Amino acid sequence: MNSGISYKCRGVGPALVFLHGVGGGAESWDTQLAFFGDRFRALAWDMPGYGGSAAVAPADFPQWADALAAWLDEIDVERCVLVGHSIGGMIAQQFMTRHAVRVTRLVLSATSPAFGRPDGDFQRDFIRSRIGPLDDGKTMSELAALFIPGLVGPGADPDGIRNAVSTMSRVAPQTYRDAMQALVRFDLRDQLAAISVPTLLVAGEHDKAAPAKVMERMAEKIPNADYRCVAGGGHLANMERAETFNTILSDYLDA
Repeated sequence: MNSGISYKCRGVGPALVFLHGVGGGAESWDTQLAFFGDRFRALAWDMPGYGGSAAVAPADFPQWADALAAWLDEIDVERCVLVGHSIGGMIAQQFMTRHAVRVTRLVLSATSPAFGRPDGDFQRDFIRSRIGPLDDGKTMSELAALFIPGLVGPGADPDGIRNAVSTMSRVAPQTYRDAMQALVRFDLRDQLAAISVPTLLVAGEHDKAAPAKVMERMAEKIPNADYRCVAGGGHLANMERAETFNTILSDYLDA
């Protein structure tokens, strides 16, 4: 059966699978694919609704996790190291509740185990701030130019910023809306202690979306977890400080 997932692949060897964030796509991981493709089968998907991937209904975390499993079946990946960034990190957490046997190591980057109550003031304000500009007629390119500078840390790599803006500009507006609505319903805090594989959590020092302190506390609740912070990094460390991010991930995989 065709999973309907588009993706990028580099190299051969053990599978290393990358899941992008809400404003991303497979190309968000281009630097990582180039770096790790010499010793891994490095794969980056377009999550459902992104890039050339077919959307799923409902657009929620259980469906996305099952879509990930179906894609892995299709490309003959039985087990993998799973790397999830932001909403991709949430999908990775959901995947662990449904398909944990398929993960040898887990890497969670700039993410959290929950977003809070869907009807909370913070959540309503967040949705309004992120989707409101679309309602006012702005394009995804305009949203990318508006939001990306606030997601990166000081001294971010200009090429990484350009990649982030370009990638977010290509996200379909309805896909972006669906992802934002799903985001505020996510809560797997009670499942952290059940994660049984070695896990690395990577935070950005200046990340306001998934603060380093939150990720450090998250690591304390996961058995056999390591925590690293990207000095100077923001929410998009894998793009804005790719060399540092790649070194952290490489050292962890080599350990």
